[in-house]
Amino acid sequence: MKKRNIYNLLFYVLSAEIIGAISALLSGGFSDFFNKYDKPPLMPPSWLFPVVWVILYAVMGFSAYIIDVSDSDADIRKKALTFYWSQLAVNFFWSIAFFRFEALWGSFAIIILLLALITGMIVIFKKISPFASYINIPYIIWVIFASYLNFATAFIN
Repeated sequence: MKKRNIYNLLFYVLSAEIIGAISALLSGGFSDFFNKYDKPPLMPPSWLFPVVWVILYAVMGFSAYIIDVSDSDADIRKKALTFYWSQLAVNFFWSIAFFRFEALWGSFAIIILLLALITGMIVIFKKISPFASYINIPYIIWVIFASYLNFATAFIN
């Protein structure tokens, strides 16, 4: 295993958190959005979303760090981290499309792409570190649930 470095760990975790925070900031007021549209069944309370995302972004960053410091071949690590950064970028744009621009169907297309990228990330992470892969399972489950909420919101409105 490559030398572990607390600064690299902080880089991955904080960069994920900062990307999520900037996305939330650019997305605008969530409560205004939820007051404007009919809510689908199973909609959780709005306070739960930021709590879950803070945890998920930290886990994502930690898993990317594990991949980065692994002894795996440099090419496979590069491919895995490309999936990581790609899904993080798509994640960033989904909430802006959904909340800021209220592109309900467009954001559904984005979240389907996000699911494909997360799946690819989990699969390639597993080749390097099963642990780094498995800790992202709550993330993909949450995004599957968010996909349902996105679709249902678009459908009923």
